[in-house]
Amino acid sequence: MRSLSAVRIGTQVRALRMAAEVSGGALAKTSGISSSMLSRIERGLVSPSVETLERLAQGLQVPVSRFFSDQARRTDFCHVRAGHGVLVDRIGAVADYRYELLGHLLSGNLFVEPYLVTLLPDADPYVTFQHPGLKFLYFLSGEVSYRYGGRTVEVRAGDSLLFDATALHGIEAIQAQPVSYLSVVFTLRE
Repeated sequence: MRSLSAVRIGTQVRALRMAAEVSGGALAKTSGISSSMLSRIERGLVSPSVETLERLAQGLQVPVSRFFSDQARRTDFCHVRAGHGVLVDRIGAVADYRYELLGHLLSGNLFVEPYLVTLLPDADPYVTFQHPGLKFLYFLSGEVSYRYGGRTVEVRAGDSLLFDATALHGIEAIQAQPVSYLSVVFTLRE
């Protein structure tokens, strides 16, 4: 009778090997185990020793812990087609800042909010955004002066910013329109 743990480990070994585009024979050779042993491990027919797992991890260039991650239960996946993000009417949002939610995940302890932010023609600068988490901005169009705490930087299309969002931040001045940027906020779920 096959062990559930052996099956899970075998499935993970095979998935990692396939993702690395390595043949079974090549992985067996670099790991110093026989091809038949690798086949039995991947099919969950044997429970590999810690030493064998270390060899396989080295052959795949991954930490041993990857064999124990529960990838089968990770089913969150979000695909949003261009122009089909959810327009979000954010409470307390700044007037003429348009937020389009580009995806979401419901599980895990990391909460990620990716938005396409577009400043409409009548949008005014706003420098008092402040919230928990880390924020990543990638500017797609326009030119602005962006304030973070006590400093200001000039940004344009192709520039990015990454910062702790607990400090006051936001667009201090708009030099060239239209302005649009990708905004991704990362916070831990409580």
